[in-house]
Amino acid sequence: MQAATSRESYKIAADRLDAYVRGAESSAVAATAEDLLSVADLLRREPRLRRALVDPARSGADRADLLAGILRGKVGGDALDLLTTLVSHRWSASSELLDGAERLGVAALLAAADKAGDLGEVEDELFRFGQVVAGQSALSNVLSDPAAPAAQRATLAGELLAGKARPVTVRLVEVALGGFGGRSFVGALTRLVELAAEQRDRQVAYVTVAAPLGAEEEQRLVARLSAIYGREVTVKQSVNPEVLGGVSVQVGSDLYDGTVLRRLNESRNALAKR
Repeated sequence: MQAATSRESYKIAADRLDAYVRGAESSAVAATAEDLLSVADLLRREPRLRRALVDPARSGADRADLLAGILRGKVGGDALDLLTTLVSHRWSASSELLDGAERLGVAALLAAADKAGDLGEVEDELFRFGQVVAGQSALSNVLSDPAAPAAQRATLAGELLAGKARPVTVRLVEVALGGFGGRSFVGALTRLVELAAEQRDRQVAYVTVAAPLGAEEEQRLVARLSAIYGREVTVKQSVNPEVLGGVSVQVGSDLYDGTVLRRLNESRNALAKR
């Protein structure tokens, strides 16, 4: 979890990104996102540079000038403005600056997809790919292996997604393969789904059922959850015949488990105590 100082510094840069996005074309925002992510990769490779950019002995202007001197002419002006804003404020640790730069790049990618009208589809594509990976242990092991070259894993993911996902989705999968925010690959995909939903001002509900919900059942569930949480909810269904029946719903840290499997386990445990 980021320290309060780092969270505030990120928020300042994120607000600046929001202001930029409002007046920019989707393609320009996407190009800026690529610049931001390329600099995040640079920061990941260069720990000495990260440390210099969070050094409290340097002024914010000095840190911004240091980064600008390295990046000027190599990234677009909008990306440079956002990045110098990012480093001109205080960070509690160099790792948190890296996370902030990467998160800003992801936020820009999602904003570009939103402006293009593709964000809902991107969110679904990320979730479906996560389901495919989670359902195939061999594939999950290959894609999650940090010892395997990232470029090799990205090539495999790109082949699997070819013709099935938008370029933004493929790029976000590459970010997940890099361990977005220090997470596992599957954990990073889950977080990206949630960030895509947040960009659309929605809450994600992960629903596990023995058989797929019908359209009317899903609409009723969405309406009920939206009323509970006071905002629109997007449902992500996982089918697991082992739950036997009923529905399990997870929203953030809230779990509502009404499955037959849960009731059977409770009955079994109660009998074992007699």
